[in-house]
Amino acid sequence: MSVQHLLPRPSGDLTLVPPLPGAVDPAAYRSIFRCHAGGVAVVTADAGDGPVGFTATSVVSVSLSPPLVSFALSNESSSFATLAAAETVVINFLDATQTDLAGRFATRGVDRFASPTRWSRLEDGAPVLDDAPSFLHGPIEHRFAVGDHHIVVAGLHQAIQRRPYGPLIYHAGSYGTTAAH
Repeated sequence: MSVQHLLPRPSGDLTLVPPLPGAVDPAAYRSIFRCHAGGVAVVTADAGDGPVGFTATSVVSVSLSPPLVSFALSNESSSFATLAAAETVVINFLDATQTDLAGRFATRGVDRFASPTRWSRLEDGAPVLDDAPSFLHGPIEHRFAVGDHHIVVAGLHQAIQRRPYGPLIYHAGSYGTTAAH
């Protein structure tokens, strides 16, 4: 699937303009997004074969009515098969002190749910991180294949803030927080 741009016509309508072949340099693309700070969350799910989770900076509020949230997941992710089959998902937001937890869920080949990770299950069996200061939980509504990723859209049954916190952000290859925290 290619990216297309919307350009306004004199009438005010929008027209699709296909991109130029090879117009985006992959190194420049990665560099631009390394400079774009993103909030850090851990997405968790279970499709019956045990919990999986991964660190995400692609979490986006989509709609308030109905409440919807989205995130992107690489087709190569070790969590992909479970997220493709899971019925529900939990998005665990991390605070500025949780860099180790973010790193653990970003590392391949480790048991992300082993100690020192503290987690439990919600009523429907979905895994939730006990130390996450807030989380969103609900059914997966849509999965869209887009390039080398899938965009997952989830409805929300729960939006829980356990305590006030300063956000963990990812910028230029490092974790940090906002100046106010």
